[in-house]
Amino acid sequence: MRAPESVLVVAAHPDDEVLGCGGTMARLANEGHEVRIAILAEGMTSRYQQREQANQKQLSHLHSNAQQAADKVRAKELVLCKLPDNRLDTVPLLEVVKVVEDLIEKFSPVVIYTHHPGDLNVDHGVVHRAVLTATRPIPGQRVREIYAFEVPSSTEWAFQSLEPSFRPSVFVDISATLETKVSALACYDTETRKFPHPRSPEAVRAIAMRWGSVAGFQAAEAFELIRSLRPATSH
Repeated sequence: MRAPESVLVVAAHPDDEVLGCGGTMARLANEGHEVRIAILAEGMTSRYQQREQANQKQLSHLHSNAQQAADKVRAKELVLCKLPDNRLDTVPLLEVVKVVEDLIEKFSPVVIYTHHPGDLNVDHGVVHRAVLTATRPIPGQRVREIYAFEVPSSTEWAFQSLEPSFRPSVFVDISATLETKVSALACYDTETRKFPHPRSPEAVRAIAMRWGSVAGFQAAEAFELIRSLRPATSH
């Protein structure tokens, strides 16, 4: 087992973090790594004609669900940035980048998990680009590895018509933490759906088993390695 590391998951909406890497977060936490979650958009106001029309009680409930899910996977901390839901393309990219830069400055992660840029959801692409911009490999940059995850009901619903397509090359065995992922997803009572919807527990298990069969595990989460920097070790 590698030495404990600081890991940051940067997601667009509440439940993306669980769908994308809930099993991996739980495994990393069990192995002694410090896992923190940042959710950039508030996750609900796009369901209304005007953002100001959003039901604040329902929004608070969603954010409470996010904390419950973070507790399930044993995340050390959850940060809710509350940017406009499904409207991140209307926010200057620089502002989103600065949010991510502040998170990196605060938590000093070595590894970041975030969205894939080819997802159907516009916020996912913005978050991916903001992470890449905030982690430019300049001298002193602590982030050494960046992984992109898939989000069921967004990644596959692009039907590979948006570039780039999701091409995973890293598979994490979550055989021991799959049910933790399912339990964490169940915290989101307003976001989960009945099968055959991709955000149903049955579909989540099926996706994990499918990637597990690709990698020789009972269950797995798939990631695309975006960047891996291997600095020389000092003697």
